[in-house]
Amino acid sequence: MEPKRTLYSKKYGVDLIRYTHAANTVVYSSNKIDDTIRYLSLHDNKYIRYFPGHSKRVVALSMSPVDDTFISGSLDKTIRLWDLRSPNCQGLMHLQGKPVCSFDPEGLIFAAGVNSEMVKLYDLRSFDKGPFATFKMQYDRTCEWTGLKFSNDGKLILISTNGSFIRLIDAFKGVVMHTFGGYANSKAVTLEASFTPDSQFIMI
Repeated sequence: MEPKRTLYSKKYGVDLIRYTHAANTVVYSSNKIDDTIRYLSLHDNKYIRYFPGHSKRVVALSMSPVDDTFISGSLDKTIRLWDLRSPNCQGLMHLQGKPVCSFDPEGLIFAAGVNSEMVKLYDLRSFDKGPFATFKMQYDRTCEWTGLKFSNDGKLILISTNGSFIRLIDAFKGVVMHTFGGYANSKAVTLEASFTPDSQFIMI
């Protein structure tokens, strides 16, 4: 497929890109100069807003499915909560390791995977009280977690890694329901995985 248009961000670099709900706009993380998140209008290639705060590379970015809220996780061991309408961080969580994070399909809770060994669930309206559930997993030294995704029905969480497997857990109890393994992945490439819209299948 031919690209329709190409927009450059040579100065700041580009890593994670997420569409927002407004037409033709994205938020993205940078990999040069600083670790500011940028909000860009694709229509005229102009920045709408900057979101400074992280002091190391942003490794997770998730847009709320229902409103202008988004969350970011960074190697500075924090997760930050943002609103597209304000450059100021709306909430900050300090964690004990590298985070990955994602909203649930209703935009009411978000999951944080910490240090490739535990999943913490937060209520968006009271996240400052800490997680309402923590699921500890068996730590696997061979790989790191690279992402979390909820199924559309909200019942399952998929944990992707840069190793030989991907894990499926129950979003309510935290038990491992299945491990999809057998990938020869000596170069530690991030395994990309997602649910089908009906939450019945997983594509890896």
